Amino acid sequence: GLGVLGDSLLKSRPEEALPVLEASLALKRRYWSHDERSILGAQENVSSCLVILQRYDEALVLKRGIYASAVALLGVSHGNTILIGSNLAHTLNNLKLWDESKPLIRDQLLPAARQTHGPDHDITLKLNHALANTLLDSGRTRDDLLEAVTILQD
Repeated sequence: GLGVLGDSLLKSRPEEALPVLEASLALKRRYWSHDERSILGAQENVSSCLVILQRYDEALVLKRGIYASAVALLGVSHGNTILIGSNLAHTLNNLKLWDESKPLIRDQLLPAARQTHGPDHDITLKLNHALANTLLDSGRTRDDLLEAVTILQD
């Protein structure tokens, strides 16, 4: 279907992929509105395409909604919710929105990842690294810098 076509265009021709992915999302919303997971996947595809096109502000609006929907549908500790939240945090960091990214990673994503996957899982380690980088990049306070160094030493 359209989703497959959009996915195949995504890496090589993202400008052409975006309207295809948006059409796929519209069709899912219209004809399969009961399949919320499928809609979340289609929304993620559109937001990924927007990121590739460096349309971060538009991607951020979509990613915030996707994360909120995933929390409501799947729960905060579900593996897919954690990945979706990680994608949101990455976009927040790209836009230098540290004040939103820090609590998202520190207070929501990391505790969920530790509970779901354990402290040594790849996702948990990547989120630790993302938090350290966020703290270093924002670097407004001595406490942020000390926390980042502590995370990186662990």
